[in-house]
Amino acid sequence: MKIRNQKSKFIGITAIIVLLVSVSFAALSDKEFQIVKNMDIFFSLFRELNLFYVDETDPEKLIGSSIEGMLATLDPYTTFIPESEMEDYKTVTTGQYGGIGASIRDIENAMTITEVSRNNPADKAGLRAGDMLMKIDGQWLTGKTESEVDEMLNGVPNTKLSITYLQAHTKHEITRELARETITIPNVPYYGTLDDANRVGYIRLSNFSANAGKEVKDALTSLKKTYNIESLVLDVRNNPGGLLVEAVEVVNLFVKRGQEVVSTRGRVKQWDNIYMTRHEPVDTIIPLAVVVNRLSASASEIVAGAIQDLDRGVIVGQRTFGKGLVQATRSLSYNTQLKVTTAKYYIPSGRCIQALDYTHREADGSVGYIPDSLIREYRTLKNSRTVRDGGGVSPDVEALPETLSRIAVTLYVRNLIFSYATEYVQKHDSIAPAKRFALTDKEYEDYVAYLQDKFFDYQTETELTFQKLKDIAIREKYMEDASPEFEALHAKLSHDRFKDLELFKDDIKELVEEEISSRYYYNAGRIANTMRKDSQIRKAADALHDTKKYASLLNQKQ
Repeated sequence: MKIRNQKSKFIGITAIIVLLVSVSFAALSDKEFQIVKNMDIFFSLFRELNLFYVDETDPEKLIGSSIEGMLATLDPYTTFIPESEMEDYKTVTTGQYGGIGASIRDIENAMTITEVSRNNPADKAGLRAGDMLMKIDGQWLTGKTESEVDEMLNGVPNTKLSITYLQAHTKHEITRELARETITIPNVPYYGTLDDANRVGYIRLSNFSANAGKEVKDALTSLKKTYNIESLVLDVRNNPGGLLVEAVEVVNLFVKRGQEVVSTRGRVKQWDNIYMTRHEPVDTIIPLAVVVNRLSASASEIVAGAIQDLDRGVIVGQRTFGKGLVQATRSLSYNTQLKVTTAKYYIPSGRCIQALDYTHREADGSVGYIPDSLIREYRTLKNSRTVRDGGGVSPDVEALPETLSRIAVTLYVRNLIFSYATEYVQKHDSIAPAKRFALTDKEYEDYVAYLQDKFFDYQTETELTFQKLKDIAIREKYMEDASPEFEALHAKLSHDRFKDLELFKDDIKELVEEEISSRYYYNAGRIANTMRKDSQIRKAADALHDTKKYASLLNQKQ
């Protein structure tokens, strides 16, 4: 009887909606008529499904999937944010969340702390990477997912929680009571110098959440005051972007006040705007190299593109992601929001770095191949260099990242680098400063010995290609005659994992050294340790060291 009454009520409400929609048809324009007509069809379809589908339906799931399907026909950045994801969205835009300042990962069915941020509750309570969480507020974590445990750890600042964990170096079970705090994710996780003479400054900019411009300004001011740096590398690799106004603030540090950095143009004129630098710069002369890669997106591309268009510095690395769309959030009912693309942005030369076709991307999401016929040329404002649109910012100096060997990747993914670092820390009270820390040959031999009884395997690119060739030979019936040759070749090409530990020693050492550095010097230590081995950073530093080359790059006519 209850179900019948609910269905009758639903039919009544839907009938009223349909009646109101029908009455208003006559006064509508063609476009408005299409909207109302299709809304009517949608309501009717939903009503029929809800009433007559063979199984019980979930209205929230049905509507949710229809919203996803509708937005999927637009650009990939127009998205619906349900109430359950609002905290994550706020973290992206503000760089803050309530929690204890620790990252966790499921390692062999144990929720393991993988990183602790400096001076936050987990750090102050003595938790360290490698410690295994057992209970939160008395509740066992067995069977819980990483997201479920994260949700238990995070919460309103100043609320308390109890954590029981197995301490890595003592194997003792410890219970601590912590108070959650507002955790601020730094936009600048590290800055320092790249050379022994401390003449080349370096700033890593990882996000463009609130105060990004101030953090870069503070880092730049400190480098100039402490080291009197003569040039600067600004690293925005893997930076997904964020607040457009923060990108303008970063550019403003290097160019005069009153300079246009970016403009936005959309279908609705209220979103059209011109963003100018508003403050006195910190340094308009210091040689500058901005390092980018395929995952430098949005606000990162505004910074790199504006610096390039204004002939203020050189861009080093790879072509950037190609996201030139501006989003705004619109509040919806029940604490949900719509993040909607409202405009495209244009950098000083007049070009838009948005990929011409954002439906066909590379595997990592970055811009794919763009035909020359679709690319237009523009000119930089000061030196009239040729720059192009079509998707992303192309570097003045191309520098490709070094790729890791299969064995190095396998050791990382199987947590055999992470677990060794945990053991290393137990045996060493301190290490050299992160910039200089390196494993000795004896220590690397210790790592190889540590792996002796650990199972790990992988296939090299050669072996994968060989297997494809073998499959084709079998399909085309050549294998019977060529079987001995295939077997001999297979024997020569098959990898020996312990020989590979020596062959790819440099790759593996880098990952181990980075992980160990992070245990003593937090995330800043990890970044500092990578600098001396980073081929793209070295290329940027080389461009700055060679003053004639730097000048020629900024005056190069293409």
